Amino acid sequence: MRQITIKSTATTRAKMRTTLAAALFASTALAAGAQAQEVNFWYHFDNADNPMSALVEKFEAENPGIKINAENVPWNSYYDQLYTSIVAGTGPDAALVKLNAQPRLIEMEALEPLDAWIEGWEGKAEIQDNLFKLTAAADGTQYYLPVQYVVLYLYYRTDMFKELGLTPPKTCDEFRDAAKALTRDTNGDGQPDVYGFGFRGGKGGHDHWASLTLSRDGVGFGPGELTSEAGVAGTQFVLDLFQKDKVFPPSAPNDGFKEIIGAFQGGQTAMTIHHIGSSADMVKALGENVSAVPVPECGGGHWTSFGDESTAVFSAAQDKEAAWKWISFLSSPGNNAAFNKATGQLPVTKSDSATWDGHEKRFVDATVASLPFAQLLPNTSETADFANTVWPVAMQRALIGEISAAEMNAEIDALYNK
Repeated sequence: MRQITIKSTATTRAKMRTTLAAALFASTALAAGAQAQEVNFWYHFDNADNPMSALVEKFEAENPGIKINAENVPWNSYYDQLYTSIVAGTGPDAALVKLNAQPRLIEMEALEPLDAWIEGWEGKAEIQDNLFKLTAAADGTQYYLPVQYVVLYLYYRTDMFKELGLTPPKTCDEFRDAAKALTRDTNGDGQPDVYGFGFRGGKGGHDHWASLTLSRDGVGFGPGELTSEAGVAGTQFVLDLFQKDKVFPPSAPNDGFKEIIGAFQGGQTAMTIHHIGSSADMVKALGENVSAVPVPECGGGHWTSFGDESTAVFSAAQDKEAAWKWISFLSSPGNNAAFNKATGQLPVTKSDSATWDGHEKRFVDATVASLPFAQLLPNTSETADFANTVWPVAMQRALIGEISAAEMNAEIDALYNK
């Protein structure tokens, strides 16, 4: 009996040692797991009213064991720091990213595909229509998760339209007729002092030209598309508005953002194109005398510019699942609204958009109505040259009559199709 008792005690002690070892192992594993679930996130907010701390606190309460280290990186060095850190192996696990950075990040093999996560994500149906299509890579892979956006639309002076009994234009022909009617001499000096449309002929104005040109069937940046009959007709339409109809201010070839917004707010123009980011200042200056609608249909279709900000998980992330949970949290209803209160852009979720009070409803409605036909310039290295030099120089020369519409389009075609 004594031997049995000793044997039983030894067995018990062995079991205790095994259980203790297992517990220690489990504890070590849990500690390692907790350490692994740490997400370093980069973003850039200039707004002093930064909601990130509150969002992090909420996320960590809902996801025990995941710690978010959110770092606000200055915008003027954001991408320099991001690319350098990725090469050095010290980059973040996730970050805010723009579409123009996507080709380079893909080339660096820095991005983790999100497709499988998105397919299984209950928030997928909440994302506004067309956003996944717009943010997909050239091969259709989804590396980005939308988190905010803007879309350009047509601002118009409701007081001037009401005075002349006009309705907002839906087509290019209606746009031209309205612009001609709105171009007037109101002070009796024999010269127009109000113009139908404030055209941005300087840098950044390619979006105005694109809405009136790239909307046409078969017109884009592919070989021969801009030099086609429809492509040349689009640019000629723009030139005729200035040279023949004289519905742009004489300063249009050199006008930039400040000029077109100032002229619109000051009553020198009756229509212009921009996005919801300028709506608060518009309302401050004009009250109910300003509204917005989608850009007109021209030559068979619509084209308007999409401005983006998304999030991404990097392929070197220490815990990709935790990083995905964080970025999907930022694009979920309620959280996405809080995020965009600080950025001044629009939430990407349908429910947040429906209850959004960060901008006047009429501007939100115009943005959402424009989203189905929003487009991007080609996501290639040539686009920087197009936007910064080729388009503004060619557009200015064409407006003042130095080159024709065909010659202008040929210069752009040559840039993209060498």
